[in-house]
Amino acid sequence: MKFILASGSPRRNEILKNLGLRFEVVLPDVDETSDERDPRRLTEELSYRKGVAVYGALGEPTDTVIISSDTVVAVDGEILGKPCDQGNAERMLRMLSGRSHEVISGICLTYNGKSVTAHEVTEVVFDTMSDGDIATAVTLGEPLDKAGAYAVQGIASLFIKELRGDYFNVVGLPVNLLVKTLKNELGINICDHLK
Repeated sequence: MKFILASGSPRRNEILKNLGLRFEVVLPDVDETSDERDPRRLTEELSYRKGVAVYGALGEPTDTVIISSDTVVAVDGEILGKPCDQGNAERMLRMLSGRSHEVISGICLTYNGKSVTAHEVTEVVFDTMSDGDIATAVTLGEPLDKAGAYAVQGIASLFIKELRGDYFNVVGLPVNLLVKTLKNELGINICDHLK
C-alpha cells in the first residue's frame, strides 16, 4: 500500500515523517476559494477538493491512500485563514489576544475511489499580547504562512496558556482522527504501515 500527502505543508510532512510513515508528497492544484462560512464544513470541503484533485491527477491509482487536510482558525464567527500581509497578521493576533478560539482541521482520505472526510476542533486560549509582542511576532515572519497568523510550536507558544484537544490538530494534522478514520471508514490500520 502506498500513501500520498496532498499538501505542501512542512508541518504536516514532519508529523507523518515522525510517525514513521513512508509517503510521497503530491501538491494539489485546486482553487481554495469558497463561500462556505461554517469552518467545519469549509475545512472538509477544501480537504476533499485537494484529495480528489490529486487522485484524478495521478490517474485514479489503486491501493493508494491520499491524505489531504486544511486548517483554519475561528473566532467570533470569523474564519481566519493565512494572513495576506503583515497588517492582516497583526489584526488576527489582536483578535486572538487574551481569549479563546477554535482551530479546526478537516481531513479527507481518498482510497480506491472512495473519499471520507472528517474534522477535529481544538480550543486554544491565548494570554494577552502587547502591541510590542504582536509586532515582534509579525516582524520575525512566523505568522505569514499560517492559519490565524501563528504556529503553536513557534513564537505563539509564549502566549498559549491553555489548549483543550488535539495538539497535532493545531499544528495542522489531527493524527488521532486520521488513524481512527483510516481504520473505521477504510479498514486500514496505519500501524501496519509504519517503519
